[in-house]
Amino acid sequence: MEMIEKNNAQGSLNEIEIEKGFIVLKHQNDTEETVLVTKDVDCSFIQFHFSLKGTSKFNFNDGAYSLNVGEESALLLYNPQRDLPINLEIEPNSWLVSILISIKKFHSLFSAEADYIDFLSADNKDKKYYNDSKITPIMAVVLHQLFNTTLNKYIQPLYTKGKAYELLSLYFNKEDADIEQCPFLIDEENILKIRKAKEIVLNNMAEPPGLQELANEVGLNVKKLKVGFKQLYGDTVYSFLFDYKMEFARKMLETGEHNVNEISLRIGYSTPSHFISAFKKKYGTTPKQYIMALR
Repeated sequence: MEMIEKNNAQGSLNEIEIEKGFIVLKHQNDTEETVLVTKDVDCSFIQFHFSLKGTSKFNFNDGAYSLNVGEESALLLYNPQRDLPINLEIEPNSWLVSILISIKKFHSLFSAEADYIDFLSADNKDKKYYNDSKITPIMAVVLHQLFNTTLNKYIQPLYTKGKAYELLSLYFNKEDADIEQCPFLIDEENILKIRKAKEIVLNNMAEPPGLQELANEVGLNVKKLKVGFKQLYGDTVYSFLFDYKMEFARKMLETGEHNVNEISLRIGYSTPSHFISAFKKKYGTTPKQYIMALR
């Protein structure tokens, strides 16, 4: 499995080749501008597109036809008669996950008895196929985990592979997943509260509220907040915040516009020495050494 970073002047995407005939693309546009992404995809591939946040627009036939995918929507595309290259406009503040899987690989994932899946029926296997649907809350959790994983780059492809399989199984599962595995998914409102909790701690990273105060502010008890946050973001509240603060500090260092004292205060450390120790714990080097390496 190989991770490939592709960038151009107009935008960027993160592409992970799980194995031959199985590719995951993560598009995360957190800018205020529309990002353009293009990729050649031949007619042997089925395309699954999951819009977790914001809106994206697919252009076909050199722009003669377009298709919008709204927030929390999923789109399946397949046409064995012609190639369907990706020509995608990702609107500002939009997140999209795409899974490209060859028809041969796709059929190998299911048993011969999976007739309830329309796409696998004999009538449809050689025909173009299109389907749009809503992302379920449990699918949204998996998508959030794909975007918010803090694993190192060597483990991430393996993690992505597991989540891609999980996403496909949930997409084709006609019965609701066992909500007892994650009771917070019973109510979409709980997910919105946990997302709000994340926004609160990140917006107040220098002086974040305690767990009880945070739970009170979003309207959850502490246990639900802790377990729900771990389900959505794959980490505890303050471990997630620590990683965010270190990444924020690293980017500030790279600009060359701030010294260590300024950065440590900005992210909530009372003394530069505490920040330096935390930075070294995260990245294995001190801020000064990191700056010197950049130069």
